[in-house]
Amino acid sequence: MQSAVADGFVADLRRREFARLDAENIAYLDYAGAALYADSHIASHRALLGRSVLGNPHSEHASSVAATGIIDRVRQRVLRFFDAGDDYVVCFTANTSAAIKLVAESYPYGPQTTCVLAADNHNSVNGTRQYARRAGAPVHYLPLDDTLCLDRPESRLADLIAGSEDPAHDAAVATGVGRVFGPGTESGPGLFAFPAQSNFSGVHHPLSLIRTAQSLGYRVLLDAAAFVPAHALSLREHPADFVAISFYKMFGYPTGVGALIARRDALAMLERPWFAGGTVDYASVQLERHQLRPLHSAFEDGTPNFLDLAAIQDGFAFVERIGLERIAAHTSELARELEARLTTLRHRSGARLVRIYGPVGPRGATVTFNVLDRDGRPVPYDRVERRANAVGVHLRGGCFCNPGAAEAAFGFDAARMAESLDALGRDFSIPRLQQCMGPDVAVGAVRASIGLANNRDDINRCVGVIASFG
Repeated sequence: MQSAVADGFVADLRRREFARLDAENIAYLDYAGAALYADSHIASHRALLGRSVLGNPHSEHASSVAATGIIDRVRQRVLRFFDAGDDYVVCFTANTSAAIKLVAESYPYGPQTTCVLAADNHNSVNGTRQYARRAGAPVHYLPLDDTLCLDRPESRLADLIAGSEDPAHDAAVATGVGRVFGPGTESGPGLFAFPAQSNFSGVHHPLSLIRTAQSLGYRVLLDAAAFVPAHALSLREHPADFVAISFYKMFGYPTGVGALIARRDALAMLERPWFAGGTVDYASVQLERHQLRPLHSAFEDGTPNFLDLAAIQDGFAFVERIGLERIAAHTSELARELEARLTTLRHRSGARLVRIYGPVGPRGATVTFNVLDRDGRPVPYDRVERRANAVGVHLRGGCFCNPGAAEAAFGFDAARMAESLDALGRDFSIPRLQQCMGPDVAVGAVRASIGLANNRDDINRCVGVIASFG
């Protein structure tokens, strides 16, 4: 069977669509941050804008109607791509974070509803707890195991409803993953939010959790931003109540456009805390009354980004011409090769040079790691990032806006962490936190995330940078 990396189609695609990488001598390994746009995608959008007159879709003239028609067609294309039936609608947003915030600020939290979050969540999801707490709703976290996978999430979700005591609670608090649940819980199910793929480690959390949680009475918010660039998501098979995505994560362009894909019945239960232009049938100042428009129209604030939305059709067409299976096979093979080669790197003493985080088994095309010095202490991630950048290898360093996965991966002691943060206050910085936590504790890591345009030479260059620390 031919190697996906040796696939001539992908090599030709890099020459035609991403020639700027080789022209600038760049090994781009930050696809989890943003995908790269294809040249043909930009050309198609430019051509559309060049031949069209598109106006604000809130007007009624022909230019407005043309823009409205494009938005409606893109809305249907999104539903088709995610295999969603008529029971779903699409709300266009600025990005994944804005889509998540729409749910968080409008969810009818109260003392009798719970907010349950995976410890492995982007901060855009972690922020939902602020709305829950403001409404008096309990907030619970499902912890991670040593491989950064969710630890028995099905039974923990069920136990939260039953209000039973879990002996792992104290251990979870001690390791800093947060409050899991305690005895005597009286509140009922509310919102459960988790990522399909971790943006920290690439772990794929089981999509079966969606139906499990729903069977217990939860509404489910799925952060699909890191998952869908290379993997199909069928909402008929995995009917999450809310799904948040960003299009630039999928095909690089346009930035500033995302979507909340929501079940109609789930969207109907949300209570918007405000209204804006485009979201109301009417608003009266003298009567202080307003009436929200139905479904997605109530959630798309102001004028939609109609010019950039026009580019999404061509983005989907580009991905579908290649095929998600081919993208997944290509990126997975390169990621596993990078992981295997990093694992073999050693100092002259024989001590290992790299510590990799996450499970051994299948996951997304993300490799997160720390370089270790001869004494086994982590080399500050920014040193690795700077050395790589100097030779055109673009990696990401830090905690990737995912504190739960970072705390679990680095083994942070909760008490020590609390003391450090209290002591630092407004003087917080990663180097200062590193000083407080001590040289043996990693504070941040390096992430290589692989996409369609990468090839084996990019992997060779990355491994060469890391080997130079030996």
